[in-house]
Amino acid sequence: MEEYFNDARKRIIEQAKDKDVLLLISGGVDSAVVAALLLKSLNPEKVHLMYINTGLMRKNESTEIEYNLKKLGAKNLHLVDASWQFLNALKGVSDPETKRKIIGDLFITVQQEEVAKLGIPHNALLAQGTIYADLVESGKGEGKKAHVKSHHNVKSPLVEEKRQKGEIIEPLDKLYKDGVRELGKLLGLGPEIIGRHPFPGPGLAVRILGEVTEEKCNILREADYIYISELKKRGLYDKIWQAFSILLPVKSVGVDGAGERRYGQVLALRAITSRDGMTADVFPMDMKDLLEISSLITSSVPAIGRVVYDVSNKPPATIEWE
Repeated sequence: MEEYFNDARKRIIEQAKDKDVLLLISGGVDSAVVAALLLKSLNPEKVHLMYINTGLMRKNESTEIEYNLKKLGAKNLHLVDASWQFLNALKGVSDPETKRKIIGDLFITVQQEEVAKLGIPHNALLAQGTIYADLVESGKGEGKKAHVKSHHNVKSPLVEEKRQKGEIIEPLDKLYKDGVRELGKLLGLGPEIIGRHPFPGPGLAVRILGEVTEEKCNILREADYIYISELKKRGLYDKIWQAFSILLPVKSVGVDGAGERRYGQVLALRAITSRDGMTADVFPMDMKDLLEISSLITSSVPAIGRVVYDVSNKPPATIEWE
């Protein structure tokens, strides 16, 4: 990994030359590691870290990201609230691939608008936390035959255009997730960052099946916060490679506390173990934990009427549902 760090640092310096570099921070491990790598490789004054709140983030995400980026020593930290733009662009859209491409393009569009406002040089390069698994699943890995899904930072038309022009820096493109975490440790990132479960760039948009709305985002945010908090309390979080909740586009009949019939949303819980994300096994959650977590969610989030647990391995299923 020391060799990889030295090589990546050399590549970054050669590609950036004297240009400024802009990194869009998603809230996940990958972009945090790229941020640390850029700050170690280049003059921090030349590195611009931009966090765009899409309205599709987890609960308290924005506050945590700001705190962690400041700890990295960022000199140019730009926090942008574009939630209304993303939610508006996703209105009426249900197809997963379309959602990913809309989000990928809008990331670039918002970034360009903010760059103009902030006076960041127009020739600044764009850095991304693309890892090798993203390329493989988008059909751009070795052999180029896999087409699992289009990652928003790989197959978006605007991103593709920038990549072809050599305007993108992707220093993690030869690493799987376990390698990214190892590199993060080498760079001095704390366990609260490198130990975080993966979070997709499109955020909650691909964990809400069907059309994305602000109301659905709020429901999923609350339910997922309870799920993850409980996993941490029970000492399970660090045993799981990735855990998250999915809001399904169906309602199920149930009974409220007063014994009245009602229809509530169905929430799926996912927890898997993996080494690199290319294959994954279902985490064997204890039934007692599942029952207690399910009860907490349905009693705390009125919109949720039923909770199910996903027991599908990868393959045949993918880790995310969209």
